[in-house]
Amino acid sequence: MKQIIIAVVLLFTVSMGAQTKSDLLTHYKAFYKQMKSQGDTQGIINAITHLNVLEPSEARKDTLAFLYVNSNQNMQALRVIGVDTKDSDSNLAVQVRALALKALGDVKRAIAQFEILNKRTPNTFLAYELADLKIQTGDKAGALVNIEYGLANAKDDMKYAFYERQQPYEVPIKAAFLHLKALIEYNNDQSKPDVALALINEALAIAPNFNLASLSKQAIEARKADVETPKK
Repeated sequence: MKQIIIAVVLLFTVSMGAQTKSDLLTHYKAFYKQMKSQGDTQGIINAITHLNVLEPSEARKDTLAFLYVNSNQNMQALRVIGVDTKDSDSNLAVQVRALALKALGDVKRAIAQFEILNKRTPNTFLAYELADLKIQTGDKAGALVNIEYGLANAKDDMKYAFYERQQPYEVPIKAAFLHLKALIEYNNDQSKPDVALALINEALAIAPNFNLASLSKQAIEARKADVETPKK
């Protein structure tokens, strides 16, 4: 009799636990839907975190990490998906890892993640990210490979955003690649600034609003004038 009572109690407990979990899933799915309709990013993050605890899934984890990185919470994003890449990682997971590492200034590891993405699905925007990061590490040869790919595959409607001014702006990505190429040319041989200036002028002809290219042009022209001015 005692054994029957214990079995009934255990069965009742399991049933209650299952019911509670089901209720919680229903609640947080409704909560997620409501937060999404309100555009409440932190609320969405909270909802997905609870859902992932109750019913873990890689897709939810990747989405959570993406929301974190999109909210500039880069360490939180990396804690969700980890720093090390697995072959089974989704493209979203690799992209989030790349963006988070870039934002945190871990350039070399960011490059490795962008390279994985580029091998899976090469595209012009990944080529720009890789070229820009490789220039920062001094890998000019590697950057040029990405730049040439970008110039060959850039379409007129492809835009790249810049944020060095208070008001962000976009330019055709071809202009952005020409600017990077100009920087490499100038750093390779500063005694021939006209080569770099010609590339920057080409970029500005495509995008007259390209503030970063204008600043580079002013800096190169100032150095050129300084070199050409006879010393007294």
